[in-house]
Amino acid sequence: MDFRFLGKTGLRVSELCLGAMTFGRECDEAYSHQMLDRFVDAGGNFIDTANVYSTGASETILGTWLKQRPRDELVIATKVRFPMSDGPNDVGLSRKHILSSVESSLRRLQTDYIDLYQVHSWDHRTPLEETLSTLDGLVKAGKVRYLGVSNYTGWQLQKAIDLSNARGWEPFVSLQPLYNLLDRSTEWELVPVCQNEGLGIIPWSPLRGGWLTGKYRREMA
Repeated sequence: MDFRFLGKTGLRVSELCLGAMTFGRECDEAYSHQMLDRFVDAGGNFIDTANVYSTGASETILGTWLKQRPRDELVIATKVRFPMSDGPNDVGLSRKHILSSVESSLRRLQTDYIDLYQVHSWDHRTPLEETLSTLDGLVKAGKVRYLGVSNYTGWQLQKAIDLSNARGWEPFVSLQPLYNLLDRSTEWELVPVCQNEGLGIIPWSPLRGGWLTGKYRREMA
């Protein structure tokens, strides 16, 4: 498998990234570990999950597998934003939620650092300064290596980039948008921003949930 630099960083990731959203849901631990083994055996090193996937089970399953693998050979990405419980502060991108979430993710993943920590979506209730300064602190503390973002609009992404540059904070190095042959709105504003600012693009649902694999046919309706 070929490798590419993630955005304008020096981090090299496999061209294919294995998404772990179904771990702990459609896929039990044994089957998830089989997929992880096959992916790595094929040359992949880039694995993406999120704290909210299967309410933490995805990270836990990945963590039990990761414990048996050379950590430095893999690039592990996860995310923060969405609620993990009914608690009033267990949601969003506040300093409190980010700091508690990263510690929980580290425990579930059984690792002492996260390669790519991604904001899962925009939080209109929390000041952007609070979010970005907290993320910057995680990089400085060594808990996170790089920062990314998912599901932002063009203006949201550019605003975050400009603010990080102005304050000297760690910038976002990647964007994870919905992008495939059936969903191409990313090309209007987000792709130009990423090209101009040097962000890598990590599409989610590149096969549109299986629609583009050919397994769904008109006669099946």
